[in-house]
Amino acid sequence: MADTSIKKIDSTHSPEMKNGEKFLASGKGVSMRMWEDESPNMNKPEVSRPYETVGYVLKGKAELHSEGQVVTLEAGDSYLVPKEAKHTYKILEPFSAVEATSPPSQVHSREE
Repeated sequence: MADTSIKKIDSTHSPEMKNGEKFLASGKGVSMRMWEDESPNMNKPEVSRPYETVGYVLKGKAELHSEGQVVTLEAGDSYLVPKEAKHTYKILEPFSAVEATSPPSQVHSREE
């Protein structure tokens, strides 16, 4: 029988990594995380991840650099970073976003 349990996560108790991401709900096929008030001009290294990421910008402004492309992200925008795509973010204004990863990113030794 399939697990039909509903899970609620109170984000005030969610684990937070030193790079600023906060873990939210996570299932077998997808997980969520939140970035809150990321500071402008933080030097973020270019990375490539073994999972697909979709995000939604809550506030602020950033540039998403990926595989020779640059897009500006602002409140109300959603975005997709394909699995294995090399990418980085340049934060232009204090930035908050919610992301979902599939498969769940914590299965893949999260960045530190």
